Parts: sequence; structure tokens; C-alpha cells
Amino acid sequence: MIKRKSLLQLSMVTGLMFSCINNKQPTDRAEHIATNNEMVLVKGGSFMMGSNDVSFIDAQPIHEVEVDDFWMDEHEVTNAQFATFVKATGYKTIAERELNPKDFPGVPAEDLVPGSAVFSPSQAPVSLENPLQWWEYIKGASWKNPLGANSKAEAQQPVVHVSYTDAEAYAKWAGKRLPTEAEWEYAARAGKNQQPYYWGTELKPLGKWQANIFQGNFPNQDTKEDGSQGIANIKSYQANAFGLYDMEGNVWEWCSDFYRPEYYQNSPKKNPKGPADSYDPQEPNAVKRVQRGGSFLCNEEYCNRYKAGSRGKGEINSASNNLGFRCVRDIR
Repeated sequence: MIKRKSLLQLSMVTGLMFSCINNKQPTDRAEHIATNNEMVLVKGGSFMMGSNDVSFIDAQPIHEVEVDDFWMDEHEVTNAQFATFVKATGYKTIAERELNPKDFPGVPAEDLVPGSAVFSPSQAPVSLENPLQWWEYIKGASWKNPLGANSKAEAQQPVVHVSYTDAEAYAKWAGKRLPTEAEWEYAARAGKNQQPYYWGTELKPLGKWQANIFQGNFPNQDTKEDGSQGIANIKSYQANAFGLYDMEGNVWEWCSDFYRPEYYQNSPKKNPKGPADSYDPQEPNAVKRVQRGGSFLCNEEYCNRYKAGSRGKGEINSASNNLGFRCVRDIR
């Protein structure tokens, strides 16, 4: 993910930061339970959490975890569902809010326009060392206009350009919450033991793609072998054994845990909820939460964090067009 400040000032970081002066919050509808998104009852149990993949140092060591029963949205929150929330509350996402010039010293006033980061494929193969070659700050990009002012959100696609702050506001309104990282991974594994992919041991069992990820030469050519280019509609791929869709690929999903790379070394066994605060040595002053599942941009060459047990991270007021969320609810 690219930080908004870095897109304006051309310095790389790991989230898309938004600073705002409009802090309007949604009407408190904690008693409301959203009924337009089917939820799956996930029966609790124990599993081995994490990964031994050498690429995923922050997902080690593998450790035993127990989680209680919980309800989980069967798919990511869609644009149609988020629109219902916005209509009921008047909520404005961070990507839509005005910028505070004090937070962007040296940036011309005409560039301080609400917007968000959008994947913009290069015209030819490029080095993978600088993500600014395929990310662009697009003025007017938001959940309603995911590719910019002239685009329109599709009702049955996952909502994107949603920060942790935005996702948490939606969850509270819906009478739900964001999943813990342990709940998310337990649900994604769906009863399977440690293996390279959440669906099994092969990337393409029987020659069939199992998730919406990137095929071809990243970032300039997506061959669309999996049937999708960019975000796919919900339920475009087979559900896992728990009846949950798109637990890998399509869009990254926010979890409630603060991010610390060493947390697994001391994580409690029963219902872990993450550390008390966040710390990322790559960006020590940013407050970050965990992201899971990867997105339509993940691939074997650049970002393979759709693989089982891997972790992502993002600054809490960050967003982009490959980042969404789903909710959970406690058993009552």
C-alpha cells in the first residue's frame, strides 16, 4: 500500500495516509444488525497459526491458537452494503475528506485534493523495487469512484478505498466488529492443516485457479487466466469448507489487531487479540493494523501474501483500490 503523503511528496512508506479536517462520524447505530449480508457460523476450535515460509518472518513462529465460536460475513462488504451505511449515517470516508495543508508541507495547495491510491499498470516491464511505478494518487478516487471521478462502483464488488477507521465505523453501525487476526486465519484455513495455500497444497488444483490474483508479467500485463482482471464480484470463486468466499485474493481485508512483527513470539493461546499497540520498524511512528488475504495484485514474483499464514499491515487511515474488509459478530 502507498501512503497518500508519499504519493504527493514522492517518498515511499507502507500505508496510504490521509489527514483530514472533516471528522464527521456516523450516527451511533450499535443496536442495528445488518441483515443484507449472510453470515456463517464458524464453530471455534484450535489450529496452528502462522507460516514457516522464509518470506513471512513476521508470521513466525507457528503456534497453537484456540478461538471461540463466532459469526463471519460470508463475503467482503460490498459497495451496495456500504452505500446503505452511508445513506443511513451520512458518513464520509477519509478518502473523501478535505486535507489539512499543515500535514503536507511543501505540497502545492492545488494538489491537496481528496483522492486515493489506484493501481495503474505500467506500459512495459519495470523493476519491482519502486511501487510508485504502478501506484498513482488519483484525485476524486473513493469508494464511490474506485478508479477516479469518471468511474462508478459496481454494487456486487467489494467496497475499496476504505481505511481501518472507515471499516470500524461501518462495523459498529452494523452491530458487528472487525475480526481478530486469529479468527480470520482460523476461518480461512477452514479446518485444514498447515499447507502452502488456504485451499490446499497446489496453486492450481486440477488446473483451476482458486482465487482472484495476478497472472502474467507484473505490473504491466495481467493475462486474466483466473477469469478476472482487477476486482471480481463477490462469490466469483468457490467458497471454502466453512462456506466463506474470497478469503484469499480479490481485496485485502482489515483485522482488528495492532501490527507488531514479533507478536507471535508471545501471543496467548486463547482468543488472542493482538498487542496493546503497534510498531513497524519500517515506519515506527505510524499506527498500523493487520491486513489479511492478499488481493488481485498478488503474484508469485512480487507479493505472494495470499498464501496461508501470511500477514499484511496498513496505517489506520490508509486506503487503496485493493483494500476492503468483512465483519464478524460474537455469539449471543
